[in-house]
Amino acid sequence: MNTRTPLIAGNWKMYKTNAEAVETAGQLVELVADTSDVDIMIAPVFTAIDPVSKVVAGSRVGLGAQNLYWEKEGAYTGEISAGMLVAAGCQYVIIGHSERRQYFGETDETVNKKIGAAIAADLIPVFCIGETEAERESGNTFSVLDKQVKDGLKEKVVEDLGSLVIAYEPVWAIGTGKTATSDQAQEAHQYIRSLIDGLYGATLADSVRILYGGSVKPANVAELMAMPDIDGALVGGASLEAESFSQIVKF
Repeated sequence: MNTRTPLIAGNWKMYKTNAEAVETAGQLVELVADTSDVDIMIAPVFTAIDPVSKVVAGSRVGLGAQNLYWEKEGAYTGEISAGMLVAAGCQYVIIGHSERRQYFGETDETVNKKIGAAIAADLIPVFCIGETEAERESGNTFSVLDKQVKDGLKEKVVEDLGSLVIAYEPVWAIGTGKTATSDQAQEAHQYIRSLIDGLYGATLADSVRILYGGSVKPANVAELMAMPDIDGALVGGASLEAESFSQIVKF
């Protein structure tokens, strides 16, 4: 039986000034105050983390960041460490998002280092993986996921991965309006869970939460969440408005 608590996570990407972020977070806190049995996270831009942390403190809404650097401190202009995120109020951090891979040179190797840094700081890593349209059409979805999981978690031991969250986001479905069918998503999630089982055993495979990301909306979330291996959603555009995001939370 699936005892995993669903996680609905909002990735605000490069949207919202501090004032806008505080306003949306405040609306969301009110809208989801009566929810239970689901974990909620929003990830604003770095500059808005501190003010948003004050708005969500003590509420149902958890706080995440969209990225981090793996060193604790140093001459790394423009970067933010895991410890700084914790000090600013974060509990979660998104790692390896397809946009980071696509535009900013993120690799499975850097993802691996970032996951290690997050775990060491007691941040919950939301580890993103997924195939491009070309990779899916050439029949390589599973081999791509296999490599991303194995390289991203290389040299990690099962004791460190208890809080791990995996987000499956087919790159062809992000911001495109295309969504994997619930069956396509379930097939990928089931494969990822079997990979974790093979690498780390049944206990972690049964407990690790695997989120679906890729044009999740209030209209399609219930069908996705009905699948046995889909444990939540990593929501982009639809998380930017408190009303639509709260509808997804209440799937």
